[in-house]
Amino acid sequence: MAEKTVPTAAKERATTTTNREETRSQERYVTPPVDIYENGDGLVVKADLPGVAKENLDVRVENGLLTIQTKTAQVTAGGAPIYREYELVNFFRQFELSDKVDQQKISADLNHGVLTLKLPRAEEAKPKRIDVNVA
Repeated sequence: MAEKTVPTAAKERATTTTNREETRSQERYVTPPVDIYENGDGLVVKADLPGVAKENLDVRVENGLLTIQTKTAQVTAGGAPIYREYELVNFFRQFELSDKVDQQKISADLNHGVLTLKLPRAEEAKPKRIDVNVA
């Protein structure tokens, strides 16, 4: 499972210098930290996504590319913030899947800000026991 490039608006802004004022803030994406485990059934991917609700989470597989993308929303106390030390950010990460993963059976669970993806091994990739005949 190879990682793909993560788009960041901050990098794009750093390469172009303009003197105009921004009227709308650019979307920022951060690469979420992940742990990848292999077990007997396939792979398990755990991604830390603090502050993300299920409604704002988009996990998809297209053309062998697993994409995790989120949009976070700040919870306000009914007014404009005067001072803020912590800001929730959007997350984006992609992985290229091999043909050894059964893409139709991928499952996802979100629990307390931790996304758990189960990527089962394809039947063709599972080890097979071969019976030996004795003559």
